[in-house]
Amino acid sequence: MILVGNAVVERNLAAGVESEIHVPIASDQDVVVARHKGRALATELGFSGRDTTLLATAISELARNIVSYAGRGEIVLRTTHNSDRPGVMVVARDKGPGIASIEQALREGYSTSGSLGLGLPGVRRLVDEFEIVSEFGEGTTVTVRKWKG
Repeated sequence: MILVGNAVVERNLAAGVESEIHVPIASDQDVVVARHKGRALATELGFSGRDTTLLATAISELARNIVSYAGRGEIVLRTTHNSDRPGVMVVARDKGPGIASIEQALREGYSTSGSLGLGLPGVRRLVDEFEIVSEFGEGTTVTVRKWKG
């Protein structure tokens, strides 16, 4: 493992490539770091500018949710493959209060913070695969994948 700023990067030494990046999330600056790391990973994999921006935006939304609702957590970025297409998997996890109703949280316009309520529904629209697991009082894990187009 290598520490790069606040990000812990695990290297697959045999392949010589970064395989997993951990970014602790506790502040707005960490949101910026996670977004930057995700953008760099997508660019390295040859994603189009549009898809790179969509992924970076999704990462930013997930990280902001961690700061806003849980206070702290982490974003994990991994390279992945589907058949012959490369992709990026993002895991956003926290040990915050959890989500009382995932169904409501995924509804357009729903917000417990007085915001526009575009966070999770917006993330779901930006990525190719979306999964959320949350236990009220235990925390939330959102896993998304974006495939190279």
